[in-house]
Amino acid sequence: MSFEWPWQYNFPPFFTLQPNVDTRQKQLAAWRSLALSYCRHHKLYTLDVMEAQECPVFNHKNIDRKLSTEAILIVFEELRKKGNLEWLDKNKTRCLVMWRRPEEWGKLIYQWVSKNGMVNSVFTLYELANGDDTESEEFHGLEEWMLIRSLLALQTDGKAEVITMDDGKGVKFF
Repeated sequence: MSFEWPWQYNFPPFFTLQPNVDTRQKQLAAWRSLALSYCRHHKLYTLDVMEAQECPVFNHKNIDRKLSTEAILIVFEELRKKGNLEWLDKNKTRCLVMWRRPEEWGKLIYQWVSKNGMVNSVFTLYELANGDDTESEEFHGLEEWMLIRSLLALQTDGKAEVITMDDGKGVKFF
């Protein structure tokens, strides 16, 4: 399935931050939505600011337009304010993108566990994110940092406990 671009993506002024406050707010909301949709579709969890400039989401080669580094940082700041992005360094060169928050992933994982009668079962993190049983699930392939955060959210709710096993980390569901 190919990614479906919003109509604004083919509109050249979309790639220049607008000076009018109201227009800019709508534009940034559209950029936030586009960035999250793109990352979700391609299962991207980390972004590098310099690489982002060449990424199709910020660089539309067909109309020869790309968002400036400064504008990308403004879009990333909007994502951070909404809880969808965390910086990995003080210089703000790399970030974690959360197109779904840890609590939402945790809910999806717990629904799968419950639906399949696996409450009171223990899983390794690898089994949960990369095992054959989860292949058709949206959380299949989830990066370990997000998987752990999701399981810790379930642990806070009393639905799971993250445990240390001989060969790494695991989880027991309640």
